[in-house]
Amino acid sequence: MAKVLMKGNEAIGAAGIKAGCKYFFGYPITPQNELPEFMSKELPKVDGVFVQAESEVAAINMIYGGAGTGERVMTSSSSPGIALKQEGISYIAGAELPCVIVNISRGGPGLGGIQPSQADYFQSTRGGGNGDYRLPVYAPASIQEAVDLVIEAFDVADYYRNPVMVIGDGMIGQMMEPVEFNEPEKKRELPVKDWATTGTEGKRKPNIINSLALDPAELEKHNIKLQAKYDEMEEKEVRYEAYKLEEAEVVLVAYGMTSRIVKNAMDILEKEGIKTGLIRPITLWPFPNKAFNEIPDTAKALLSVEMSMGQMIDDVKIANNGKLPVEFYGRAGGMIPTPEEIVNKVKEILGGGK
Repeated sequence: MAKVLMKGNEAIGAAGIKAGCKYFFGYPITPQNELPEFMSKELPKVDGVFVQAESEVAAINMIYGGAGTGERVMTSSSSPGIALKQEGISYIAGAELPCVIVNISRGGPGLGGIQPSQADYFQSTRGGGNGDYRLPVYAPASIQEAVDLVIEAFDVADYYRNPVMVIGDGMIGQMMEPVEFNEPEKKRELPVKDWATTGTEGKRKPNIINSLALDPAELEKHNIKLQAKYDEMEEKEVRYEAYKLEEAEVVLVAYGMTSRIVKNAMDILEKEGIKTGLIRPITLWPFPNKAFNEIPDTAKALLSVEMSMGQMIDDVKIANNGKLPVEFYGRAGGMIPTPEEIVNKVKEILGGGK
């Protein structure tokens, strides 16, 4: 299929439709506004429905209802909007409903600013909702990867009956790159949605979808069931890129657009005779802990590079398990690290920087 030049937000929307999304519920917030705008124009063409809700809280509860019908549903927002959706996300996880949630992140805390940021790492991987729940979190580094991962996310959501998040900073949403929409590879046999509220026609008992369980023994049993599902995700759904790890003196860890900046810094360092490698988590959860077993003996330190004050570094330290020193370099509030800044930090770690 021929490639087409698209803005990230619109490509993500097109990927959702390609994956079979029929219902989109959302609310405008910069820098993801082009995504719901795209869906409002394109969903009716495939007999789908777009609803601009009265708030982010309303939108995520509409997702709950839409997912309960068994149809593929999607919502998107940006950082403060995702914060407002957290209670609903917990309800959806508790009720075991599949959906895809897109976060095109901006700087915070609070209302913050509208520039790119990765400061929602804790929010997406730890969750702001109540209770013991998890959701897979994909972090694309290009618009093509965003397209592929959105399509994948719908299958993962259906397979596990669980919400799935795709997170990209504002650059992913606003930049333009050529993309293609190939037929998705069939990686798993999806279960029949016999739990959906589609009407009984007098042939079966009504399906009840709920996350309330007042009997503590029953709720514990439900939590144990959910945990088994999350354990399976950790075993089967980890995705990462290991890049130029051979003989690396410093191994950088970065995701999303930051990883592309890191690769530019690595090219500069290589020309100066300094060997570096990169571990790029594609799933922020499950985090690719086993990737750190690939780090060579030549490595003297790890460097976590983020567009935040340092959030992924906690997972890097856990994965590293005390084997190497872990350093951090980050920019926050919408400021973007430059390759030169990263180069200087690597040289500083090796004892030759500014």
